[in-house]
Amino acid sequence: MGKILAIDYGEKRIGLAVTDDMKMIAFGLTTVATSEIFTYLTDYIPRENVETIVVGEPKQMNNTASESEVYIIPFLEKLKEKFPSTPIKRHDERFTSKMAFQTMLDSGLKKKQRKNKALIDEISATIILQDFLKTL
Repeated sequence: MGKILAIDYGEKRIGLAVTDDMKMIAFGLTTVATSEIFTYLTDYIPRENVETIVVGEPKQMNNTASESEVYIIPFLEKLKEKFPSTPIKRHDERFTSKMAFQTMLDSGLKKKQRKNKALIDEISATIILQDFLKTL
């Protein structure tokens, strides 16, 4: 059995989350600089037997694509080129950054820790993945 990897794409950083082998629980994995993501994924995906990639899909409240989608499309094209045999799914990521920040508040992180944008990206990827798992 393989894992599902979730990607919360950002122009500077990409948050990553992954499931367990049974695809029941999402775990925050790490945050990688956008410029280094393909080096990271080329090592990680085969080593960890990733069978599906889920990429967050930013949408407006009226269900249209967000402005940031223009940056994600070229990323998706390169992702498909690099990993042609790995299915790539999209999943609505509305409010994940706000939910990630609230999760940090609820878990009692100090103000300085809550300013860690890399941690917000990783938690956002985890929320995207956990929400995606509900659709399976």
